[in-house]
Amino acid sequence: MTKLVIVGVAGRMGQALIRESRLASGIEVVGALDSLRSGRIGEDVGEIAGLPPLGLSVSADLAAALKAAPDVVIDFSHASGVPTTLAACVEHGVPLFVGTTGFGPEMSSAFGAAASRIPLIVAANTSLGVTLLVELVRSAAAHLPADFDIEIVEAHHRLKKDAPSGTALALGAAAAGGRGVELQDVAAWARHGEAPRAAGEIGFAVVRGGDVVGEHRVIFAGTGEQLILEHRATDRAIFARGALAGAVWLAGRAPGRYTMRDVVGLSSV
Repeated sequence: MTKLVIVGVAGRMGQALIRESRLASGIEVVGALDSLRSGRIGEDVGEIAGLPPLGLSVSADLAAALKAAPDVVIDFSHASGVPTTLAACVEHGVPLFVGTTGFGPEMSSAFGAAASRIPLIVAANTSLGVTLLVELVRSAAAHLPADFDIEIVEAHHRLKKDAPSGTALALGAAAAGGRGVELQDVAAWARHGEAPRAAGEIGFAVVRGGDVVGEHRVIFAGTGEQLILEHRATDRAIFARGALAGAVWLAGRAPGRYTMRDVVGLSSV
């Protein structure tokens, strides 16, 4: 039995994790955390997730939750809260699976330092399909001629705060890596005015609206032909199932920085 603590349990993904954990075998949620400003402290997590009461109340006390000796902590809260979760997991020696996105570059060193102490996964997207898409994009970028322009188009619901999405950035990094360059050196975040496209750029376009769960399209546009690689999520449950699988996989691992590719045993395409 893998014992989990979920941080950000009152959010969309937190609720999905609770629902999916009830359908999975070998998983027990022993702690449910959210911020005081959520207004859900003290409520039963089952009722928050649209289930019958489960006898577990939402708390804001992460230290107390970690005293229950969980095997893994899953954080789907907010980028601003992850440093606190990270520090607490390092202090208590608990593996951490982070599904939150929107981090600044300063978190890179913090994640690296933590991974020397605990097993850690920071996943921009926990879908198996997206995990494969990243590898396909990397391979396409490596094998197509450099005069193929690359555009990444992503769409999410109107309430998503970070843009481009973490998944779009991961796809951009894969495309850049396939070409042997750094994304920061070739990314074109927005285009306006009359300037023509620069050769070698990787462009990003962002759509926010309605209740779109998540759509990502990578366009390789050459002269006379296009290659389009795309993933569409129609149910948030796929991300919850992927995160739970990742958390179970992470439990008991040696300290280190792991990825969803490790979870699914995927070799580069």
